[in-house]
Amino acid sequence: MRRLAALFMLTLLGACSTVDDLSPLSPSASSSPTVAVRAPRFEDSKPHEWDSGAPWNYAVHGTDVSKYQTSVDWPTAKASGISFAFIKATEGGDRFDEYFNEHWARTKAAGVPRAAYHFFYFCTPAAQQARWFIQNVPVDRSAMPPVLDMEWNPKSPTCRLRPDAATVRAEMTTFLQIVERHYGKKPIIYTSVDFFDDNQLSTFRGYPYWLRSVAGHPREKYGSHPFTFWQYTGTGIVPGMTGKSDINVFNGSEAAWNKWLRQNTR
Repeated sequence: MRRLAALFMLTLLGACSTVDDLSPLSPSASSSPTVAVRAPRFEDSKPHEWDSGAPWNYAVHGTDVSKYQTSVDWPTAKASGISFAFIKATEGGDRFDEYFNEHWARTKAAGVPRAAYHFFYFCTPAAQQARWFIQNVPVDRSAMPPVLDMEWNPKSPTCRLRPDAATVRAEMTTFLQIVERHYGKKPIIYTSVDFFDDNQLSTFRGYPYWLRSVAGHPREKYGSHPFTFWQYTGTGIVPGMTGKSDINVFNGSEAAWNKWLRQNTR
């Protein structure tokens, strides 16, 4: 009787199952998808009229945050289409963003790939700034590479220094090399159109770039300079985030993004 019952159960399972059901799950099948929503189109409080190269043609979108966004509902932001985040950590040689630890922990808990960034200050030596960043940002192999934010800050209450281009590039090199040695990953450079032009960064190669261009595609503003990320708005509306949000895209397909993540988050 027991043999008959067992035979009956095997027959029933075979009728209800497929080969895939009975096969062991591959690592990729059991992990969370790396793209929350493919090619999302976020609302914008001050939208740009894109003649060509519209950002919603890109598959992978993300954001960048600092204390000004305060707390973020990361699961909601992810569900809306945020697939990565850049998080401000430090500025100069003595300023630490008070929301960094919260953003850093909650993005990881929500499964949002993230990187920490440093805002460069021209009145503090690059080596000192690199040490300050290292002091405040933990080594996390699952994180994306660290980011160096290079832009002019004419509204700074304490430092409006604008060194010559050669000095700027030399300081960048010092910071980048120290940080790369510590984290074991080649850092990303964030910059704006005016800073890029003023400091001839078209000649500063060997690093991935994250380019700001909110009034035209990067190819219109930076020519043929390669870029990995593009910040296309500072006035976006992202569910789960209060106020105006920066939104970025990854310059590549979903498959290219998955490959980039595998190479840079281990």
